[in-house]
Amino acid sequence: MAKILIVDDSRTSRKILRSILTENGHEVIGEALNGQEAISKYAELRPDITTMDITMPVMDGLTALKEIMNIDKNAKVIMVTAAGQKNKMVDAVKYGATEFLTKPFDANQIIEIIEKVQ
Repeated sequence: MAKILIVDDSRTSRKILRSILTENGHEVIGEALNGQEAISKYAELRPDITTMDITMPVMDGLTALKEIMNIDKNAKVIMVTAAGQKNKMVDAVKYGATEFLTKPFDANQIIEIIEKVQ
């Protein structure tokens, strides 16, 4: 079981992810709506795994990823990407992303990745 922080500006995406994760025995310990919230929630909650949307208002996922890696170089951050964000995925790997999830969500893919990462 992993303690997970979900970061996504879409309420629907957060809800889908939360239900997939909790149904599979993981604990969602927090949610954030943008990169700025993600950084403070990460520092406060110290999740085992963070799922991070790339495209968000205020601060995007890539910027937040860099900041979280500064807080904890062993952070496990799974980037959530929509189709057509290949170039951002390359940057995310450079900044320390552990793994990737693609939207629309596939429950099996999500659980597989979480289990691989934890």
